[in-house]
Amino acid sequence: MPNTSRIQDSNEVFDPRAFLGRAGTGKTIERYGRTQKIFSQGDIADTVFFIQKGKVKITVLSEQGKEAVVGIFAEGQFFGEACLDGAELRTSTSRAMEECLITSITKPAMLAALDAQPRFSAFFINYLLSRNSRIEDDLIDQLFNSSERRLARLLLLLANFGKEGGVQPAAITLSQETLAEMIGTTRSRVSFFMNKFRKKGFIDYNGKIEVHASLLDAVLREKPQILEDE
Repeated sequence: MPNTSRIQDSNEVFDPRAFLGRAGTGKTIERYGRTQKIFSQGDIADTVFFIQKGKVKITVLSEQGKEAVVGIFAEGQFFGEACLDGAELRTSTSRAMEECLITSITKPAMLAALDAQPRFSAFFINYLLSRNSRIEDDLIDQLFNSSERRLARLLLLLANFGKEGGVQPAAITLSQETLAEMIGTTRSRVSFFMNKFRKKGFIDYNGKIEVHASLLDAVLREKPQILEDE
């Protein structure tokens, strides 16, 4: 019979982030420069990625040739995990938005780690549950909130507000066109709202967007008077 005490001891000291932070069998760590492509729509899907540092943009290309941004992933997040559920080809394209440090894990290595390490399995499941909750919130946001509120929420998410550990908000470098795509409105409306936010002191906007906590305060008010659509 296996020595269960040794297995439990091994599980107690296993650190998922340390595991993801070092190369090994089926794992590689690579640096990507700004705008560098990580994988393309139509590529073989056989690897899961984990972002140690940086941000990654996910886009899809329609049959008519129109590109749309469908997601932004940041430090501590996985992407490309659809291969674990049987997806054979990539349905999107991923690019580094800034200097990135990314761990890639082959599908067999990922499945083996999930099977052998309960702590890693719990870590990954918690991530998936959190992401599923985010997707539900995004859908509710898209269906019921004004475009101005959707923009405010997106800016707060991109600036890391609400994360544990007192994360300092990061400068956002997305274009107004990309922001418009992500909240389902026009560039002119985004420009109007951005100017409004800047005048009210919610953001600084000079090439890069710096989000202030006052925007979060405005969004969290029970009866907000500041954020109103036209």
